[in-house]
Amino acid sequence: MPEMTYSPETTHEASSVTDPDKINLKSIGRWFAIAALIYCMLLAVGMIGAGFKTATAGQAKSLFAFASNPFLGLIIGTVCTALIQSSSTVTSIIVGLVAGGLPVSLAIPMIMGANIGTTITNTIVSAGHMRCSTEFKRAFSAATVHDFFNLMAVIIFLPLEIFTGFLQKTSLAIASMFVGGSSMSIKGINFIKPITKPIIGTLKSMLGSFSPEVQGVLLAILGIGLIFCAITMMGKLLKRLMVGRAKNMLHTAIGRGPFAGITSGMLITILVQSSSTTTSLMIPLVGSGIFSMRQVYPFTLGSNIGTCVTALLAATAVIGGNSLFALQIAFVHLIFNISGVLFIYGIPFLREIPPRCAEWLADYAGRKKRYAACYVLGVFFLLPATCIILAQ
Repeated sequence: MPEMTYSPETTHEASSVTDPDKINLKSIGRWFAIAALIYCMLLAVGMIGAGFKTATAGQAKSLFAFASNPFLGLIIGTVCTALIQSSSTVTSIIVGLVAGGLPVSLAIPMIMGANIGTTITNTIVSAGHMRCSTEFKRAFSAATVHDFFNLMAVIIFLPLEIFTGFLQKTSLAIASMFVGGSSMSIKGINFIKPITKPIIGTLKSMLGSFSPEVQGVLLAILGIGLIFCAITMMGKLLKRLMVGRAKNMLHTAIGRGPFAGITSGMLITILVQSSSTTTSLMIPLVGSGIFSMRQVYPFTLGSNIGTCVTALLAATAVIGGNSLFALQIAFVHLIFNISGVLFIYGIPFLREIPPRCAEWLADYAGRKKRYAACYVLGVFFLLPATCIILAQ
């Protein structure tokens, strides 16, 4: 009897002492792995952008030379951001062009196009879930809800700007109050570039035997491959980690409500200075079922606002006669994104359009993956290229 009474309890007590320690060590190891994979995603996005810049021999600004009217400006802003993979970079280039004499009226549609082009990163990341149709459907809907929101914002505000000039007038009034302040160069704030630049530089030197064009293409391809690998591994780890307290903490920060989501997206984007990077980090969470597309929807809107800080800081570093206009176009970006959130998300009927469109498209893409590829190529490249050719 004594053996039957105490032996099971002793075994249970021993296991209860050691099991939590093993679980904690595994969890810590997995969190370190998640951090490493997030770094790989940041590195991959940087590789794609650096690859494009290398392939174009640093002549990215020449892509904006075709903008002779607002419609072409919108198309060029979209295509350039889709290629460079950073709306922050494109808007900073636009600020530089305005400082160099580009009319603000032509730069405004480019800024709007940058908002559309930046969302292609999300779609590329969602492709990492293609092996599972259910996961891919969730991830693709989360990726494209950002597309549809930004498209709606352009459809509403571009005609309004053409007929009334409200963005140009409002931004000029605000910029006039700030001209004359001290420079706030972006170089001292961006902490993502310093941690990725050494490895990207090493990879470029390893590919140094190739021509700049081939070198850039290879670097971009490596970046896309790295994204796929990182997403596949991250999805598996997140399913194991996001239980209990960790899931509750993340839901408190992002999934608690629209205000918390918008604020979180804005703050994180200000820190990493790339809305495409910020929103793409959410795609594996949705694909893995930790969040729903509608929960991260406000987060993506916050990233739209947060990415405006880059252009504002770049504009404050401009000196000379066109410094007012450089600051003005930066404020255009901020006013446009805030107006989009207040107007579209603030009206229940309009708020529902992007998620419903995303769910509809994801349903098709989940059944036949080629629809997703056609969507990316058509919306971000073929359609804009056709419009540019017809306009010329």
